[in-house]
Amino acid sequence: MSDPQTPKPEKNPFEAVPIEVTVSVGRARPLIRDLLNMGENAVLTLDKRIEDPVDLYVGDQLVARGLLEELEGDQSGRLAVRLTEISDLQNGIG
Repeated sequence: MSDPQTPKPEKNPFEAVPIEVTVSVGRARPLIRDLLNMGENAVLTLDKRIEDPVDLYVGDQLVARGLLEELEGDQSGRLAVRLTEISDLQNGIG
């Protein structure tokens, strides 16, 4: 039985606030003229391979790294990220 005089730990009101996470799968550096000449079905080659880790950002803060996966079952064909590194936000990615 809990002591009625013992204060309950307060819940953080921000825990239920959704945040947007951006997953960066790679970068490209085309010349402006090449970018302007691209049309439908053009292919822009990125600097990463499909098996390379992706970076997860909240705003401009790197918060984690992970590997892309394709979901199965009811969500077949959808992408997901399996986290492999979580940032120590005080000391950078760990």
